Amino acid sequence: MAENEMEAGEERFLRQRQVLFLFVFLGGFLAGSESRRYSVAEEKERGFLITNLAKDLGLSVEELAVRGAQVVSKGNRQRIQLNHQTGDLLLHEKLDREELCGPTEPCILHFQILLQNPLQFIPNELQIIDVNDHSPVFFENEMQLKIPESTPPGTIIPLGNAEDLDVGRNSLQNYTITPNPHFHILTNSRRDGRKYPELVLDKALDREEQPQFSLTLTALDGGSPPRSGNVPLHILVLDINDNAPEFTQSLYEVEVLENSPVNSVIVTVSASDLDTGTFGAISYSFAHASEEISETFQLNPITGDIQLIKYLNFEAIKSYELDIEARDGGGLTGKSTVIVQVVDVNDNPPELTLSSITSPIPENSPETVVAIFSVSDPDSGDNGRTMCSIQNNLPFVLKPSVENFYTLVSEGALDRESQAEYNITITVTDMGTPRLKTQHNITLLVSDVNDNAPAFTQTAYTLFLRENNSPALHIGSVTATDRDAGANAQVTYSLLPPHDPQLPLASLVSINADNGHLFALRALDFEALRAFEFGVGATDRGSPALSSQALVRVQVLDANDNSPFVLYPLQNGSAPCTELVPRAAEPGYLVSKVVAVDADSGQNAWLSYQLLRATEPGLFGVWAHNGEVRTARPLGERDAAKHRLVVLVKDNGEPALSASVTLHVLLVEGFSQPYLPLPEAAAEQAQADPLTVYLVIALASVSSLFLFSVLAFVAVRLCRRSRAAWAGGCSVPEGHLPGHLVDVSGTGTLSQSYQYEVCLMGGSGTSEFKFLKPILPNSLVQDIEQE
Repeated sequence: MAENEMEAGEERFLRQRQVLFLFVFLGGFLAGSESRRYSVAEEKERGFLITNLAKDLGLSVEELAVRGAQVVSKGNRQRIQLNHQTGDLLLHEKLDREELCGPTEPCILHFQILLQNPLQFIPNELQIIDVNDHSPVFFENEMQLKIPESTPPGTIIPLGNAEDLDVGRNSLQNYTITPNPHFHILTNSRRDGRKYPELVLDKALDREEQPQFSLTLTALDGGSPPRSGNVPLHILVLDINDNAPEFTQSLYEVEVLENSPVNSVIVTVSASDLDTGTFGAISYSFAHASEEISETFQLNPITGDIQLIKYLNFEAIKSYELDIEARDGGGLTGKSTVIVQVVDVNDNPPELTLSSITSPIPENSPETVVAIFSVSDPDSGDNGRTMCSIQNNLPFVLKPSVENFYTLVSEGALDRESQAEYNITITVTDMGTPRLKTQHNITLLVSDVNDNAPAFTQTAYTLFLRENNSPALHIGSVTATDRDAGANAQVTYSLLPPHDPQLPLASLVSINADNGHLFALRALDFEALRAFEFGVGATDRGSPALSSQALVRVQVLDANDNSPFVLYPLQNGSAPCTELVPRAAEPGYLVSKVVAVDADSGQNAWLSYQLLRATEPGLFGVWAHNGEVRTARPLGERDAAKHRLVVLVKDNGEPALSASVTLHVLLVEGFSQPYLPLPEAAAEQAQADPLTVYLVIALASVSSLFLFSVLAFVAVRLCRRSRAAWAGGCSVPEGHLPGHLVDVSGTGTLSQSYQYEVCLMGGSGTSEFKFLKPILPNSLVQDIEQE
């Protein structure tokens, strides 16, 4: 009969739970992202299916995976897992309701579903349904009672209670005792819902009739099938003791700080007995004390002092209810209750649980979620209220979300070149006194983006290269740096097309693409190309690639590779040029001037002159800086008529280069003498062509007669009128005479009294002939004109 009633009650309970699940499911479906509650019986194996999360959220399995769904719960222990392939929400481990919640009912496990892109938190609850897996257990192996025989019927005697770790219907429901005519059991409930037995005397005792009773006390729970626990109960009937102990207070209330030291007395209970002797001696003890109470408090049986033997924890248990029993020597008892309220102190620092972190993040990205975390504090009131912060000098901000969740977000684009790594310290502080805090460090790396072009160390480079260099000579380098990293900072160098299309840049220089070294491809000639400019480019290997340019100017330095070149007198292998010097010339008389040039530049082109050899040393000298050949002393009759001078022209290079020139000087009495070649030259010409020698002698004789026979006036007139006719083959010098007509005065120029008209016919040295025709002095011409 009782079993049928229990089965019917169980069926009603299952129907009620199904209806409850239906309402929870409908409510979660309508709430969308609001809290959903699921339920699962304890002791289910790992992998047990709780629900299909994808179906509950109205998402496909693929959408669930794309949005990065994950299960987030308090603490580091993961009891629920999500199968991303099926969208099923599964148990990660076997759950023990008693371990998780103890006596608390309902047993709720809170967790959140975290979705990203966009960010969404969906709070959920998992109710753990109790199963009847624990039997009631008495704390005492045996109970002994001493009841005076004078105890009237209806007296209630408290008994030690049993404890069942299950809750609800599976917890302890009632007590029974072995049937007998004297006693029955009354089951009562305490304020916290726990049930305890009381023995009720139904019939007066008679020690002489029956001095003791041996009964069995049974505790039953409401499970299906029910579980039970038994304890022997021995009752000893005593002689009369008609006064039971009485407490001064039936209820004691005390508040105790959770950080109170061990062995401190929190309260003292006191009872009195009007009896005397052993019947008046009182001892104190806990009644119906649970294991937790026995491990936390200690009662002095003599003084009634209640001491702490273990530290209190407000977060675990907020209050205790202690039943105190005072027993006299005759076995009579009195009862009082002590309520211990645990006062919270700020003894727990906040807890931070990091859910996700993104590192590295690319620079120049807009507002980016760096980390997601939750904070909690098991304390209560202000002690449990928290606030989060990070350093002020960082480009990040904390944004609160739902249920103490926070996101760490960058305020704007980051620049890796300014700072490539951030050490972020998240500080969580509660509002208690004193304030406690927890810090968590996050190292965030910033990845590079190609946002910096290579930069040359100089906008323009000037390189110096000495001419006649060897091919492939390293002439210098250009350097560009890139503030980026990796491939974005790898620089490649190249030559840019020159602005001057005539410049053969590709045949002049080349550049190493890796290090920017510049090389001359061929030997350069300063005299042909003194300087040239070109552009170089530096390009990184980013995508897209960035580049910059710089100007390079190559200055070719001169080398002493050109000997002096004599312009005058000409050294072309023709008849030597003879300089005429009158014997009346004074010292310093300008005989001739050697003119030379050097194709080099600078000191390589500075020329100096010196007399290398002379027919008669000491007669002539050469000025070192201008090449003028002058007489060094007066000429005498004993001086030879012909002289041969070798002048050395030398530059100032290192090593110095030189050239030499030969001058032939003929000393004459005056310019009335016809110019004749030196005997050596005449002999050579005579041997080469005798007819030419005869023609020259004959022509000179005829010319001399002609000059002396014509009047000066007629000569001057005829000369002026016939200049046009003579222009094709004869020229009259104006101004300064050519270099081979030397000065006979001391001033360095020819005197007006000694001007000659020279007619030079073209041809080789063997075919040309020369003659001199004296012209009348200007004074004579002026006299003739006056006449």
